[in-house]
Amino acid sequence: MNLLSLFLLAVGLSMDAFAVSVCKGLATPKITLKKACIVGLWFGGFQALMPTLGYLVGYRFQDKITALDHWIAFILLFIIGINMIREAFSKEEESVGASLAFKEMLLLALATSIDALAVGVTFAFLPDVPILPAVIFIGMITFLFSAAGMKIGNIFGTRYKSKAELVGGIILLFIGLHILIEHLFLQ
Repeated sequence: MNLLSLFLLAVGLSMDAFAVSVCKGLATPKITLKKACIVGLWFGGFQALMPTLGYLVGYRFQDKITALDHWIAFILLFIIGINMIREAFSKEEESVGASLAFKEMLLLALATSIDALAVGVTFAFLPDVPILPAVIFIGMITFLFSAAGMKIGNIFGTRYKSKAELVGGIILLFIGLHILIEHLFLQ
């Protein structure tokens, strides 16, 4: 996986956290650097932790399913991408308050990083992904997007939430397709 693909993957994964951060920003009357960093650390930290856990699980089973690794990567990314696109068109409104309490942030960070767990499993089947730099990069991108999302939400509101989820889903679909094509036709 090259740096551009990793960057696009990180952006795609960060879109759920970005959307929730926008909602948090909308609900928060005054955004401070400290509040933006707290939200960024929660979401960025979990977006780095979850693929690490997924990688560790996937790595245990890597030798058993190497012949299918590209299909597994494609299917996981495809499912995550379709789910994000479906959420972008959903009429259900998510209610996110201004609270930065431990329990609320833990639940939000877990909810927005479940897809990163599946991506971590995918990483275990891709031989050219150095896991530590990859998860640090994903965490940093998510931190930046989440901190910025707080401010953007405070200024613009939830107007762009569904567009962010749609873009994130499309990016993940294309990365999954790229992995499949690369393994089937370019190796």
